[in-house]
Amino acid sequence: MKKLLTLVVVTFLLLMSTLTFPANAADTANGEQIFSIHCAGCHINGGNIVRRGKNLKKQALKKYGMDSIEAVISIVTNGKSNMSAYKDRLTEQQIQDVAAYVIEQAEKGWR
Repeated sequence: MKKLLTLVVVTFLLLMSTLTFPANAADTANGEQIFSIHCAGCHINGGNIVRRGKNLKKQALKKYGMDSIEAVISIVTNGKSNMSAYKDRLTEQQIQDVAAYVIEQAEKGWR
């Protein structure tokens, strides 16, 4: 009985660790749409028309400590320097989606 209970608990924990719940899942397709509406004006193809070196390419994100979803979420939410804050314009889910899209595209080289 104890072995069966252990097996059930381990199986449950494995399933829980592999499942992503929709409320927390980042939707990069939605992130792409949000990016094209709110971000592409300054960051087309991961660039930056305001400050060239501070673009969304992998190397620049790493250099400035912005190479994680959490860091991108923070800057999109709160803004910084010339970057506007979007906490009053986008929902938390939209911000998560666009941050996931930015990180995904940086990994792909914005292709």
